[in-house]
Parts: sequence; structure tokens; C-alpha cells
Amino acid sequence: MKLDDIKKLHQKKYRTEFGHFLVEGEHLVLELEKAAAINPALKNCELYVTESFKDFPGPFKKHLVSEKHMAQLSDTKSPQGIIAVAPLISARNAVSTNEKTIYLYEVQDPGNLGTILRSLAWFGNFRCLLSPGSVDPYNPKVVRSSMGAIFHVPIELDVPLESINTRFNTIATLDMQGQPLSDASFKKADCYLFGNEARGVPRENLHAMNIQPFTIRGCGAIESLNLASAVNMCVYELVRS
Repeated sequence: MKLDDIKKLHQKKYRTEFGHFLVEGEHLVLELEKAAAINPALKNCELYVTESFKDFPGPFKKHLVSEKHMAQLSDTKSPQGIIAVAPLISARNAVSTNEKTIYLYEVQDPGNLGTILRSLAWFGNFRCLLSPGSVDPYNPKVVRSSMGAIFHVPIELDVPLESINTRFNTIATLDMQGQPLSDASFKKADCYLFGNEARGVPRENLHAMNIQPFTIRGCGAIESLNLASAVNMCVYELVRS
């Protein structure tokens, strides 16, 4: 890929057009290599490195670029000197045994999505569905905050909210008036729905769906939890013995 085209990958429309995204930094590239070892679709990634990384080992083809060009390719103020160009990752079609599904409705904050993906990868056997209007998971900020988790969690994009009501038999969501997470029925749901950071999920949509409400008990000193924190607590509850 030409350097001018790689620069364009900072924009979602070009990531979609070219079918690739950027992976920046040594740690993320190492995580990408681990993922490529088990995912053939990632084996043809290419590295762009400065002089300090010219001897970087690994399976990917390397291209040496100047510090000036690296600064143009980088999304950070202080480039590390190593960037991979990777193909967009398609979610697996087959659902794993006992796999749980997290559905995020119009999540907007890249840090929130990256943190959520990191938790899903840590606990394993989770799939992430994103509604239309959500932040692009291949946004450089999401990729960085996921710390490589994006390579290990199957992600489905632009999944309409109304489609999950027919796709899943039981759907759980958070509501102040719901049952506690410790209730046995919480773990029996097929899909877990979380809303936009500021607006949640429109009430009219919830009323039209087969939803089971649950709540994270607290002291009530503040109005709500951060989205990523709420998802993390729910995911932990699902895997807790």
C-alpha cells in the first residue's frame, strides 16, 4: 500500500474503502503477531518502521521509513516508530459453545469501547455487537485503548437494535428498578444490552422488546456508572462461579 493511502487510514471512510486499519506501537504489533498465528486473515499484515525498529523480528514484511514519514503515519504526538497495516477483521460466523453476546447501542467514547473489548478478551468467550451510529472499533484510539483485545474478540458492526429481539430468546439490560445481578436469571440471558453513555436505550425500543431488567446495587450517591465500568461488572458476574 502506498504511504499516501496509509495516511488516509486515519479516516473511517478510507478504512472501509481499503479494508485495512492501523496498529501502532510495539505492544500492539506483538499482540497482532499472536493473533496472526491463529488467524490466517492476519498473516499478510505489513510493518512500517523507522531505523530503531529495522531489526524488529516477526513474520510480517517490513518497510523502512524516515522519521518524517512515520510522524505523518502516526496518530500520536510521540510516535514509537512502528506501525502495522492490518486487514479489517471479520467476526466469526459460527458462535462458540456457551458464547455470550454483548450488544452496545450507539457507544460513542473510543476509550469506553476499547476498555470493554479488553475485558471481553480477558474473560474470553464473548462476542461484541455494535449498533449503527457507534464509534468505529478500528478508530486508532479504540485500537490503542483495547491493548490488542480487538484482535481476539469477534465484533459485528451495524447490527440494528430491533434485530436482536428475533435473534436472541432472552435479553438482559440494566435498569434501576431491575433485579440484582446476583439473581440466577441474569446468567441465563443470551444477550446483554447496554445503551449510549448519555442517553441509554430509547424507552420506546425497550418496551417493544423482550427485555429482562437488572441493576447493579449501589449507595445511590451518584446518578450512574461509567458505561465501561457497568459492562465490566456485568461480565465479571457472568463468569464468576
